[in-house]
This record gives sequence, C-alpha cells and structure tokens, in this order.
Amino acid sequence: MDQHWFIINNVDKLDTPALVVYPDRVQSNINMLKTMIDDVARLRPHIKTYKNKQVTQLLLEAGINKFKCATIAEAELLGMCKAPDVLLAYQPVGPKLDRFIKLTHAYPQTRFSCLVDNDLAAKEISDAAVVSKITIDVYLDLNVGMNRTGIAPGFDALQLYMDCAVLPGITPVGLHAYDGHIHDVDVTKRKQRCDAGFAPVLKLQQDLKAKDYPEPVIIAGGSPTFTIHSKRPVVECSPGTFVYWDRGYELGIPEQPFLPAVLVVTRVVSLPDATKLCLDVGHKSISAENELNKRIYFLNAPQLVPLGQSEEHLVVDAGKGHSYEIGDVLYGIPHHVCPTVALYERVYTIENNKLTGEWLNLARDRKITI
Repeated sequence: MDQHWFIINNVDKLDTPALVVYPDRVQSNINMLKTMIDDVARLRPHIKTYKNKQVTQLLLEAGINKFKCATIAEAELLGMCKAPDVLLAYQPVGPKLDRFIKLTHAYPQTRFSCLVDNDLAAKEISDAAVVSKITIDVYLDLNVGMNRTGIAPGFDALQLYMDCAVLPGITPVGLHAYDGHIHDVDVTKRKQRCDAGFAPVLKLQQDLKAKDYPEPVIIAGGSPTFTIHSKRPVVECSPGTFVYWDRGYELGIPEQPFLPAVLVVTRVVSLPDATKLCLDVGHKSISAENELNKRIYFLNAPQLVPLGQSEEHLVVDAGKGHSYEIGDVLYGIPHHVCPTVALYERVYTIENNKLTGEWLNLARDRKITI
C-alpha cells in the first residue's frame, strides 16, 4: 500500500485547518462493507458520519436503499437524495414531531419511520398522524445496555408494541436495539456481550410472532458489533463510521479492514520554544470529547506529543533538535470522525493526490428547509 497516499501535491491551495476526503477510499470502504454481509438488503447505514449528498449517492449506487439518521436535517438530506427507506433513530416529540410530519409530506417518495419507547410519545405520534391523514411506521426502541433511551425488552415492551398496534395512524413494524456501549477490543468478549444483549431482543420478536403479529424487523448494532450482527439473518445492520473510518476504530476494531478516508489537514503556525510546535487545529477543528492524546493522530508525524489545546490551537512537543518550520503541513486522522465532520461545513475532495473539489456537509446544520 502507498505509504504516502494522503499527500496533497497542491496543498498550497488549501487553507487550514481543513477536512479532506479521498473518494477512492470511500468507494473502497463501501465495496468492502458489501462483502461482509450476505444480503445488501440487510444494510441500513447511519448518515451521521458523513452528512452529505455525495456519499449518499455512492451508497445508493451500490444498491443500498435503507438508511438510518438521528436528526431532521439528516432525514431531509436523505429525502432530497430520494433514499427509499429512512429511519429517524430518534423519538420525535414537540416541534420535532411537527417537522417529522412535514418531512413525510415534502418527500413522499421516501418511506420515513421513527422510534418510540413509551405510551405517551406513541399517542402523540398517533394523534399527529391522524390529523395529517398519514400512517407512520414505528420501531420500538429497546434499551440493551446504553441506558439513555429505550424500553427494556420484556413484558412492558411487548405491551407497548401491542398498544402501538391498536393506535390509529401508526404501525409498529420492528425493534431497534443499539448496543453502542459495547466496544471491547477483544472481539471474543465483544461477541459475548453482544450476544447476551441481543438474546432478549430475539425473544421479544418471537413472542410477538407467537401473538400473530407480522415478524418484526430487527435493526441492531453499530460499527463495533457490525460483524457480529451481520451473521444473524434476522437483523438489519447499521454501521456508519465505515465510510470514513477513524483512529478510534482503527485501534478498537482491528478486525474490520476499512481504510481511513477523511483527514484533518493542519499547519505549523508558531514555534513557541525550541521543542514545541503550535498547530492551527483547535477544539473547533477536531472532536475534543476525548482526552488530549486521543483526538488526532498525525500520519506524517506520529512522534508528536500533544501538550495543550484551545479553541484555535494545538501545542505539541516535537523534541530537541527537530526540523519543523513555520508552514509545514501535517495530515491527521481524527480519533472520532463523526463529531469532527460536524465541525465543518464542507469537505475537500482529494483525487490522485490533488485537491479537486468539495462536498457540502449539508446535514451538519440543524435545519435545511424543514
């Protein structure tokens, strides 16, 4: 593999900090994903990582017709791209429910669905659907260990599904089980925890079938458990990060062979003393929720040690006798790419080691038109 794949020959035309994408690597990752599952119809990738029309189009051209998203803007972008099947993996309440209803009218070629985890929200969604004279498919949001939303799979979940089935304007069609809390590097341990969390989900599905409901679709997992759920023929899988990949998953999910396809490019802007460099990549340029040494990894300067970061700057230790100069360019893999993408209104395309254009991260905004 080319060790210098990331070099931009006309980088003098690129202001920094900048988010750059390598479309050939994105395509390679999509192709790789399709080889890791028996049926492309069981793929429902999450748009939260990339947030633009161009990657959506590449996925559609690859035969992927189901998508998952977390915001109304992400859902609208998918509607603009005429994606056939879109799950808003969120329970819409208040004004968000109003926007969701408007979305279904604005993009009738897309089948939109959403989550529900309690009777009150189900009734509100039902009432809104009746007023708008539409029917909304809903998935029961199950808590399998994330402990943020969802109802535990069991008797109460069974009852909620049955309650939804008799409400006008909504149709329960499946179960949603996101196990994002499972990210053990040891894939054997990861599988054990994943299987344990999934068992009651499968039982709930069987209990519903026993009551003569149509077999509920199960949407499960994210990137860390994708290769586990992909082997279950009853599951739709929702990886997202695979399109761009990042340093966190490169280290944390070593068995998945995706390629880093997005980098943050930065420059040396100051030399505070004989051993330190100051780079123009602050909190506003790279996801900063992790500890300092787990934010960005420099491909062409892995030895640099981060010392401190503020809104616009990152100070690193380069050691005594270093040869770095003002203006030197560094290429960094984000540790967490999804929130990093949300910091940029556009991503610049790099093809054949040259800056060629840009893709707008349209769904990073809270609102597009609705």
